[in-house]
Amino acid sequence: MSQQTEAVAEFSPMELLHAELTKMHEELDTARAEAAKNKDGWQRANADFVNFRKRQDNEMANLRQYASANLIIKVLPVLDDFDRAMKNLPEGLRAETWTEGVSLIHRKLQLLVEGEQVKSIEAKPNDMFDPTMHEAVSHDDAPTGSGIESGHVLEELQKGYKMNDRVLRPALVRVAR
Repeated sequence: MSQQTEAVAEFSPMELLHAELTKMHEELDTARAEAAKNKDGWQRANADFVNFRKRQDNEMANLRQYASANLIIKVLPVLDDFDRAMKNLPEGLRAETWTEGVSLIHRKLQLLVEGEQVKSIEAKPNDMFDPTMHEAVSHDDAPTGSGIESGHVLEELQKGYKMNDRVLRPALVRVAR
């Protein structure tokens, strides 16, 4: 008999089954540990992918939201020109039909800008100067008896605009000192 056969002969069938069962339990434990490790890795990879998708979706939403901002910034001076023209229109020309046509174009331009969620920034006299919304072009003494305190807006020189929470152009103002 060979040595291996002799070694097997030394063990009873019950001992051999027990040894085989122990070996299988060890293999099962190893397989379970590897499966748990793989599952953990898969869950992490899945969570990373979900987070990546959320970031991408947020970036795309921001891109869509502000895609028109550059164009709007370029259109604002035209809107300013229309505002000044309509504000300084001589009384005798207000009834002219072409003036009404220009006024309609002005209104369409305003609606186009408003349709992109653009709103004007308030800068009324005696409003508190807000450096995040206003740009001071001068600091002047307030007129006597005006009641305008130091650090408050004296006059708005040019409208400011914001799109949602983003300032596209600050309002140009004179500030009281």
